[in-house]
Amino acid sequence: MSGDLHALVGQIHTAPPQIVYAFAGAGSQALWELHRVAGSSHTLLEAIDCYAPRSLASFLGAQPTQAAAEETARAMAKRAYVRAGELVEGTWPLLGLGCAAALATDRARRGADRCALAICGAGGTRSYALKLSKERGREGQECLVTQLVIGALAVACGLRAEVTLGLRGDEELDVM
Repeated sequence: MSGDLHALVGQIHTAPPQIVYAFAGAGSQALWELHRVAGSSHTLLEAIDCYAPRSLASFLGAQPTQAAAEETARAMAKRAYVRAGELVEGTWPLLGLGCAAALATDRARRGADRCALAICGAGGTRSYALKLSKERGREGQECLVTQLVIGALAVACGLRAEVTLGLRGDEELDVM
């Protein structure tokens, strides 16, 4: 993790929101980065790795039409926000994060490598759609997803941050 990202995670841990983070297909490295910096107990209420299709369907209450899609990430974020309300002790601002991705794999897969991220709070839901380069490889793609998760979380926490990624020419980030 770069020093800038490390410092940003530290700022997230001092910000008031508490979160539930649900992810499928990618996002475990972002969880590790959040835990790697002291203070994650101030931020994380729960993290859920919905890697198996049945796990994701169970978390959402229904099988999504497509796992790595904006609609799925938004549904995950909304469910995570509700879950945060069930777990919080006290009166903290809450956020639900949903990350649904399809990264480079060892099998044939239809569609582009991509990540959909959504963050739900009291003020509504913001989502991000990231098209990933196959040339980056799985490890590089996971690093980019981590940067997106941490950057978007910082913005949602009200920190003076913006989501800036070192994208290649064939990669795109859309914010909705």
